[in-house]
Amino acid sequence: MINIEYSELLRELRIIAREAGSEIMKIYESSIDVNFKIDGSPVTLADEAAEKIILTKLNTIAPDILIVSEENASSHSFEARDQFFLIDPLDGTKEFLKKDGLGSFTVNIGLIENGIPTLGVVFAPALNRMFFASIMTGAFEEYKGDMKEISVREVPNSGPVAVASVSHRDEATNNWLKNNNVMETISIGSSLKFCLVACGEADVYPRFGPTMEWDTAAGDAVLRSAGGKVLLPNNEQFSYGKQSYRNSAFIAYGNF
Repeated sequence: MINIEYSELLRELRIIAREAGSEIMKIYESSIDVNFKIDGSPVTLADEAAEKIILTKLNTIAPDILIVSEENASSHSFEARDQFFLIDPLDGTKEFLKKDGLGSFTVNIGLIENGIPTLGVVFAPALNRMFFASIMTGAFEEYKGDMKEISVREVPNSGPVAVASVSHRDEATNNWLKNNNVMETISIGSSLKFCLVACGEADVYPRFGPTMEWDTAAGDAVLRSAGGKVLLPNNEQFSYGKQSYRNSAFIAYGNF
C-alpha cells in the first residue's frame, strides 16, 4: 500500500469536493437534463461534470491509487485492492432532481484500506455542509467557514433518533425501528444520514434497501472516525471490496 499523509490528503480532497460541488450547483440552479442508466437510475450532467473534476484531480494527486467511481462503469469490474478510492460524484440524484429545497445530495470521496473506510469527505453543496474525517485525524464538520470536531452522542433521555432514506424507505426498515423501540425518525437523502449520526443529530441509521459501496464509503469513514460503527444486521463486520461493489443490509450506529 502507498503511505498516506491523511491530513494532507484530506486537505486536497476538501478542495476537490468543493470544486465538484460548485459545478453541481451551477447545473442545479439552471435547467436539468436527465438520462437513465440501464438499471433505471437517473444520471445528469451534474453527475458527469462532478466526476470529471474528481477523477482528473485524483489522478494528479494520487495517481497510483485505484479509483472505483459510480459513473465510470468500466471501473466496476476492477478487482478491489488493499487500497482504493470509492467515488460517488453526486449521491442523492433523485433528491437533486426534486429541487425541494432540502439540499440532501452530496459529493462523496472515500478511501478504503484493507477493506475498511479510513478516510472520507462528504460535501453537501446546497447546504454548504462539509464532513471530513480519517482514522488518524478524527472527524470534523465545516459549515459556512466554521470548523468543529464532531463525535457521536449519548442517546438522549427522550429516546433514540434514527435517520432513514427518503427515496428507499422499506418495510424491513420500519420493522427494525419498531422492534428496537425507535419512535423518532429523520428522513433525509444521500450519505448525509451517516453524517447526522456522526455529528450527534441522530443515533442510528438502519438500511435494508440496496446500496453500492460508493454510496456509503465516505459517510461510513466519517461515522467510524467520529466514534460510531457500521455492522451487518447479524453484528458482523461491514467491509468493502465485495463482488461488484454491492452492499448488503447494514446498521450504522452511534452510541445506540
